[in-house]
Amino acid sequence: MKCDRCGREIPDDSNYCPYCGARIGGRWEEFQVEAEGLVAKVKQLLREGNVRRIVVRNPEGKILLEIPVTIGAIGALIAPYLAALGAIAALVSNCTIAVERRE
Repeated sequence: MKCDRCGREIPDDSNYCPYCGARIGGRWEEFQVEAEGLVAKVKQLLREGNVRRIVVRNPEGKILLEIPVTIGAIGALIAPYLAALGAIAALVSNCTIAVERRE
């Protein structure tokens, strides 16, 4: 695989180019959700398994919570984030969930 920025050959499983530091791969999707569906949507995204990062924003675009998702970190390590999502859902009526997926 080649880096899009510098053009050098890099390992296929790279997240960053070791030569220029550019982020490799990943595509972003955004979802608009009501507060009641926030936790359920995040759980659904985590079950899909190809998620690298989840960012929750309020209607003004301010980041409320950013969840880095690593392989093996699902489970007990993600529980505090889900608790925080429940608290966020109580404070806002609508949210945007931005999801970075692995390519």
